[in-house]
Amino acid sequence: MTAVSVLAAAPRGAAAQGGPPYLTNDPGTPGHAAWEINVGLAPSVAQGQVLYQIPQLDVNFGLGERLQLSVQIPYTVRTAPGAPAQAGWSNALAGAKWRFWDRGEGGWQLSTFPQIETGGSALAQAKGVAAPGPRFLVPLEATKGLGRLHVDLEVGYYFPWQGPDERFLGIVGGESLNPRLELDAEVYDDRAIEAQPQNTTVDVGGRVKLRRGFVLLVMAGRAFGRASSVPPEFEGYVGIQILLSDYGRSLTTER
Repeated sequence: MTAVSVLAAAPRGAAAQGGPPYLTNDPGTPGHAAWEINVGLAPSVAQGQVLYQIPQLDVNFGLGERLQLSVQIPYTVRTAPGAPAQAGWSNALAGAKWRFWDRGEGGWQLSTFPQIETGGSALAQAKGVAAPGPRFLVPLEATKGLGRLHVDLEVGYYFPWQGPDERFLGIVGGESLNPRLELDAEVYDDRAIEAQPQNTTVDVGGRVKLRRGFVLLVMAGRAFGRASSVPPEFEGYVGIQILLSDYGRSLTTER
């Protein structure tokens, strides 16, 4: 998470629950030559200030069945009482996910998702919508099926070029109530070393399949932190996931 994530609220296997709209990622990948594009609105409210990531773009491409290339970048709008709104492109994340252990549906799956977070421009930093950089993220993701319930765990560490180190731990679990609806809950703990953020976020959300290749993503929650921190009083996400491989197959079927 960037420094502005103190106020602002981060691809997909068949049964995994993590990834957008949640902060925790999972070992899932889109599949060979398939695209997964998440376009979302992510508001965050703290002490009267509001940050909107509008849009939050998250683009993923599969190379083989276990490798994914990924780029994420938000356009951030910051508002505060009595002050003009500030806007600009925030820090981008780019990297590759590799699922190196896969015991199939219901079994253990493990992946790593190294990424680089770019530094924000001088103008975006001055506006308070981006942070310095770069930073290097080294995480580990795991998932396991427990009957109808699936649980994902992610632990990671940011190694900054400048600024404080930061570590996080996320867990998200849920189940598909029917072929079109999935409901989940998440706990995400984000701690910078002797700096901000120092927050634990609790949220609930779900995914609704609108039609083949299009999924509605929703999430809402809040963060809890130390008295000296500024935990968001509300964090949310609403967006659309576009699965181009599924969409292409649906067009072929319809023709």
